[in-house]
Amino acid sequence: MNPPPSSYLLGLIGSGIGPSLSYALHEREADHHSLRLLYRSLDLDRLGLGADDVGDLVRTAGLLGYNGLNITYPGKQKVVPHLDGLSEDAKALGAVNTVVFGADGRSWGHNTDWSGFAQSFTQGLEGVPTREVVQLGAGGAGAAVAHAMLTLGADRLTLVDTDPSRASALAAQLTARFGPDRAGAAPRKELATLLAAADGLVHATPTGMAHHPGLPFPAQLLHPELWIADVVYRPLDTELLREARALGCRTLDGGGMAVHQAAHAFRLFTGYEPDPERMLAHMATLVTE
Repeated sequence: MNPPPSSYLLGLIGSGIGPSLSYALHEREADHHSLRLLYRSLDLDRLGLGADDVGDLVRTAGLLGYNGLNITYPGKQKVVPHLDGLSEDAKALGAVNTVVFGADGRSWGHNTDWSGFAQSFTQGLEGVPTREVVQLGAGGAGAAVAHAMLTLGADRLTLVDTDPSRASALAAQLTARFGPDRAGAAPRKELATLLAAADGLVHATPTGMAHHPGLPFPAQLLHPELWIADVVYRPLDTELLREARALGCRTLDGGGMAVHQAAHAFRLFTGYEPDPERMLAHMATLVTE
């Protein structure tokens, strides 16, 4: 059995990731375990690369001695064909947000997004109805949170995406995994009708992020009986959440998902058991710095 590393080199691959708090969450948690851990930002925009270059960047990181990587928008699905193996969750979802390099140099993809969202949702929106849920966004993050919502027992999940074929494909995958009538897809033009009858909305698009500000749809489509769960965490208080709270909606920001997925990834990277509550406290401090 190989001895554990004496230090860890990790990174985050994504577009417009300057405001990300991943590096601070991992480095601060490592400090509590007296680990030497360096977490670097590998921003596609700053490197002049695109989503199709993610696989090459992962291979290069492995050659340079990285122990692991986190993958965010727009690479969670693009990276899959370039990895040597996938966890069962990542294989089922077709999306990877965590890559671990083994001692043999092989790259293994995992998905901690879905479990991170599930844990955050259970803690932050306990008891909300989930008979009819609309999800906006069917990309890499969307695949994870859709899996989480149906695992948590949502009766019906309707997917809406700017790319209708992507929503339909994800709905078909979910139906195969969870059974008939649990998931479906609808065109964006039906969003107003869907939200009017829905218990809740899961927002899983980049809109609202620091580099993609604004609302994903007109605020007039919100109503007080609707709960809103956003995956965006930087900023924590998105325009969508502010508009929803003003109407009296129950809301969940993306901070809990970010922390819990990071905690699960930290365990995969290092083998050490993280403290999610401590990491949540770190998050609260970091967003005010």
